[in-house]
This record gives sequence, C-alpha cells and structure tokens, in this order.
Amino acid sequence: MSAFQRVLEYLLSAIPLGITFLYGSVGEILTEKSGHLNLGIPGIMCVGAAGGCVALQLISAAKLPGAFVVIIALLASFAAAALMGLLYCFLADTLHANQNVTGLAITTFGVGVMNFIMSKLSSIKYLYAVKYFRFPFANSDSSLKYSGIMVFIGILIALAASYVLKRTRIGLHLRAVGENPAAADAVGINVTAYKYAATCIGSGISGLGGLFYIMDYAGSQEAYLGIEAMGWLAIALVIFALWRPNVSIIGSAVFGALFVAGAFIPSIRELNVSMSMTPILKMLPYVVTILVLIIISIRDSKDNQPPASLGNPYFREDR
Repeated sequence: MSAFQRVLEYLLSAIPLGITFLYGSVGEILTEKSGHLNLGIPGIMCVGAAGGCVALQLISAAKLPGAFVVIIALLASFAAAALMGLLYCFLADTLHANQNVTGLAITTFGVGVMNFIMSKLSSIKYLYAVKYFRFPFANSDSSLKYSGIMVFIGILIALAASYVLKRTRIGLHLRAVGENPAAADAVGINVTAYKYAATCIGSGISGLGGLFYIMDYAGSQEAYLGIEAMGWLAIALVIFALWRPNVSIIGSAVFGALFVAGAFIPSIRELNVSMSMTPILKMLPYVVTILVLIIISIRDSKDNQPPASLGNPYFREDR
C-alpha cells in the first residue's frame, strides 16, 4: 500500500470515528447552553447504544425494510438517552442535587445498565442491521464503509442546532437561561421548562452517538466496551469547539484524526515509532483541549466562554 493510500485510509477511518464525538458534543452543548453541566454524557451514550440494540433485537424477526429498521433503532436510542436526561433534570433541577455529582452518578449508572443489557443480548440479533446503517457504502472494501447514513444525520443535526441557537427565538431564550436565569425568569421565560427540554433533547442526541459507534463505526459485539471513553472525549470536544455546534463538525474530525493517530503512526515503519507509544498518542485530543482552554483563558473573549450560570443551580425564590 502506497503512502497516499495509507493516508487516505487513515482519513476515511478518522472522520467517521469523529462523528461519535460529534453526537455527544452537540448534545452536551445544547445541555450546557441551558446552564446544566452534565458529566453524565458517557453514561447517556451507553444507554442510548443499549436502547437501540434492544430495539433491533426485538424487531429482528419482523424482516422490516432497512429504512424502517434504522428509524426504529434511532428512535429507541434517542428515547432511552432522553430518559437519562430526564433523570438528570429531576435530580439537578427539582431536587437541586449537585450537578457534578449527579452527572458522575449518571455515568456510573449508565455504564452499568449498558453492560448488563448488552451481556443479555444476542449480537447476531442486532448486528444484522449493520449493513443498513452503513448505507450507501456497506459493500465498500475500504474504510469508506464506516461513513454510513448516521454520518450525514450527525452533521445535519449539528448544523440545525447551530441555526436554532443563533437564529431563532427559542435559541435566544435558551442562551438567556444559561447566561442569567433570574433575568430570563423575570421577563417571562420558563427557566425550568427550557432546562428540562434542552437537557432531554441534548441527551437524546448524545445517545445516538453510542448507537452510531456500535452499529456503524465498529460493527462488532465488543464495541460497546469503548463507548464510555468516547463520551469523555465528546465532553472535551465541547470545550475545543467553544460551545458552538457548527465548530464541533470540524473539531470532531480533528479529534477523530488525533485518536486514530495512536494506531496509525506506529504502523508507518519509516517513522520507527513503537506500538508502546499508542496509549500516549491517544492522549493527544486531551492535550489539544488543554491548549484550547489556555488560549481562550488568555484571550478572555466573552464569545468563547461557557454560559455564565453553567453548573450553578437556580433557586427562583432567590431572584
């Protein structure tokens, strides 16, 4: 294989992997725009993956057309993840639990739920749908086969989220809730409703990332074991993208390339890099995120900062 072919294969495998991060980061951006710091994204992505796989197994005997199979799996994945978002809102908003602790608890719970469910499923009864998710490149002999229908859906969701946040009244109200919930409440915006809606919808979108990783990118029985790590990288991507869904599209490709570099660089004999360096190379996305944090801290631009009320509970009686 020539150097050009190796680089092409590298890019064709890196970009689809980044879509996993894209789903998670766009969902978390919507959540954080409401003022919620949800560290439960890894667990939510796990539950989304499990929910989609359960639905696929339940309909495996129905012999449905491929399009219906994909739609049902997407809806099940979204719904399962959204329920986790609802649980987060109940704990963080209704019961006023600490958001950091709640998020970490959601992650622990979600990973446990996924491990239990996936251990009970028959991989044959859900992996049959891989060919539907990888449409229209399912029969490709290259890494292009990983660029299935959910790659395009993920990009469209990111663009739609960016449009809603910047160009619509709903987006304006959501940003107001995240910046100053007391002021938003004073002008008649239902702060609680916006927090619940943004978190549940954001969680549902993040859950699709877990399903994508299993059914499109990896397409294997053991793939679910890597979803939690993908979730933490998705949270890091939120910072890299400066809380902008459209920037997440580019950032996801960068993160995918950096993550895959851990396996790609040691395979190039001319570089003489040992395979023992792979774990270190996989740290690159986190290193880049730290650098971005340093840069935005130095520049101190309001446009590049997280919502002002991020992570802070809102008590209406203190308004």
